[in-house]
Amino acid sequence: MFVELNNLSKKFGDFPAVRKVSFGLSQGTLAALLGPSGSGKTTILRMIAGLETPDSGEISIDGAIINNLEPSRRGIGFVFQNYALFRYMTVFDNIAFGLRTQKEPKAQIKARVQELLNLIGLEGLGNRYPAQLSGGQKQRVAFARAIAPRPRILLLDEPFAAIDAKIRRELRSWLRSMITKLKITSIFVTHDQSEAIEVADRIIVTNLGHIEQTGAPVELYRSPATPFVAMFIGDSNIASGFHDLTGFEEAPGGDKCAIRPEFIRLFAPGEPIQYENTVENGTIESLAFRGDTIEVQVKVRDFSLTTGYSLERPSLSPGDQVKVLIYRLYAFDGDRAVLVPNRHLNSNINGYNFQI
Repeated sequence: MFVELNNLSKKFGDFPAVRKVSFGLSQGTLAALLGPSGSGKTTILRMIAGLETPDSGEISIDGAIINNLEPSRRGIGFVFQNYALFRYMTVFDNIAFGLRTQKEPKAQIKARVQELLNLIGLEGLGNRYPAQLSGGQKQRVAFARAIAPRPRILLLDEPFAAIDAKIRRELRSWLRSMITKLKITSIFVTHDQSEAIEVADRIIVTNLGHIEQTGAPVELYRSPATPFVAMFIGDSNIASGFHDLTGFEEAPGGDKCAIRPEFIRLFAPGEPIQYENTVENGTIESLAFRGDTIEVQVKVRDFSLTTGYSLERPSLSPGDQVKVLIYRLYAFDGDRAVLVPNRHLNSNINGYNFQI
């Protein structure tokens, strides 16, 4: 592994911000540290950068332990949440800052800055000041400044948090394409799961100072290892007393489960039902148009569940009595999340069309 953390821990007073965190990343990986506020993700990032000192554990890059190295000697570029651009320096001088600190020759600095201005699409803006730039342009300058000295690792702390929502998606794609082109190992912190899923190769889910699960975005979505991941990744319905649901009477686990919206199929009044013994009675509570689908809230027994419904299907109205098929769920068994299919479907599940 190119980057490795081994049993890393950090306390602030009596508060355990990071607890025995271990993970490894291969060279060129774009990873996301994903978790809610207070989960330890930013502290982990700052310890890698050398801005915080771990109480215990080791950090290594390319096989060498870096715990005792000064931040400037770690070969790390850092993009801060608020950009941290120097207000009284031009764009050119901001990007050149790290190169000048390393006492690079002037000709090489000029060539490198011009190369980066072209790379980030801001050629011709080198003489502007940060106040003359949009939020997206500032983020690009911060990115260019961080990679100017050719760091071994790029760290980004909530890189899209200060950007207007309208251009955030565009910058996500831009950042991923830049990092892929540069082949630089990168770790970014975010609390936004859609951001992590869209941008990262691997996601490290943090909670209460420890790691819940590490994996590719699709892996975490399809196979959450813990109840926290099942609830945090995706838009799940959280239900208690799920053993009362048809087909899940013998499911393992305790009282609680997560049901993804795509695990639910609604049948409008009069629609044919392929598996009569699998469905529940439901009442439509509310409908919300979401562009390509309708978001439906349906009452099933004592559960209020949200799912999607195709615009091509028969229309529904609040109060309609419908049939509801729940064909799988994640049962919470202690500290594990277990995928449980509706037992009445058995092998028929693969041949069934679960279009919403």
